Amino acid sequence: MIQTTELKKNLQEGAYDDVLLDIYVDADVLPYQKDRYVAAIETYEKLYGTDAVEIYSAPGRSEVGGNHTDHQHGEVLATSINLDAIAIVKKLPDMQIRLVSDGYDEIVIDGNDLSLKEEEKETTTALIKGVLAGAKERGYAVGGFQAYITSDVLIGAGLSSSAAFETVIGTILSYLYNDGGIDAITIAIIGQYAENVYFGKPCGLMDQMACSVGNLVHIDFADVKNPKVEKVEFDMNAYGYSLCITDTKGSHADLTADYAAIPTEMKAVASYFGKEVLLGLTIEDILSHAQELREKLGDRAVLRALHFLCEDVRVEEEIDALKAGDIDAFLQKVKESGDSSFKYLQNVYTSHDVMHQNVSLALAVSEIALAGGAGVARVHGGGFAGTIQAFVKNEAVSGYRAAMDRLFGADSCKVLKIRKYGGMKVLA
Repeated sequence: MIQTTELKKNLQEGAYDDVLLDIYVDADVLPYQKDRYVAAIETYEKLYGTDAVEIYSAPGRSEVGGNHTDHQHGEVLATSINLDAIAIVKKLPDMQIRLVSDGYDEIVIDGNDLSLKEEEKETTTALIKGVLAGAKERGYAVGGFQAYITSDVLIGAGLSSSAAFETVIGTILSYLYNDGGIDAITIAIIGQYAENVYFGKPCGLMDQMACSVGNLVHIDFADVKNPKVEKVEFDMNAYGYSLCITDTKGSHADLTADYAAIPTEMKAVASYFGKEVLLGLTIEDILSHAQELREKLGDRAVLRALHFLCEDVRVEEEIDALKAGDIDAFLQKVKESGDSSFKYLQNVYTSHDVMHQNVSLALAVSEIALAGGAGVARVHGGGFAGTIQAFVKNEAVSGYRAAMDRLFGADSCKVLKIRKYGGMKVLA
């Protein structure tokens, strides 16, 4: 652990520049990150004094392949990004947790009482207690600490700010009380437990896994209780590409039925074959019964089933391309994923409001701006009114970003890099 004053001095003088560049990949963001770390330490000092501290980090995530495949027990490909939650932390000698998250009042938790309380659901307190309880139930040691946490993971953009928070808490427990012995996959499972049981949100495991493991992560949900997880090493920067996420500023109001219809229709097709989910069916199964399925369930259900079956295979094709170092083949599969989501899955706009098609427009302008091999774009996450994702050649980024910002407002397009680390101790 290092005194806060010394940490600030080292950061300002560039002593940690190599460490920060290794984590955040992009040299252009180093001045921002140094200022951000110094500001976080100064806030901690105002709260808790000039202690000797450690600094932890957990990244946000982005879905790369497998759009709406997880709920059918399929496969997904996700990645950590160079936006993150950072925590300035000091271990305490008792079981008290004192934590301030930027913009909020201090939370104080007695680690001796991790009982589930209904009135705490959907609160930060619930997430913290859930991670502590999840770790304890799995036989890991827990204890007190005080921390200031700040995050630049965009809220509401499908980059998983809550999973980053859960991961940073799990990583703190791992290093402070378990000698770094809680592995990344277990931290992800604990984070999902906290969100499902304590927070009250029935999320899957993709978000936490990508945030905790780092780099690209391939997850196979065939055995949903014991998903297979594979870390895929890939240095996107070495190929000269950036990851751009654009917030299309569409309204998410009244979209619950649109989101719910996707798994409902997919499962209706599966039920026709006596199955709970689509996994295990083939394209030929669908096509050979297409007429009966259309009459019983409608054309869209058939199209969405075909999307899943093709998208599930496409995830493996993306991984094969990455392992072979074939960036062109990978990007072609990303484009195919986007085309399938638009045409078959149909989650780029709501049929209840066809006058507003922010995501559709973003994809159309992206295709124009990235013509000639400058990159590819696809809908990101749940769809309908959210964000799009684009892999863009570095030399084309400024023009692409300008095109997106002109449509949706200044700073709508965020230029990111794939980060190779998940939850980690940064400085101590």
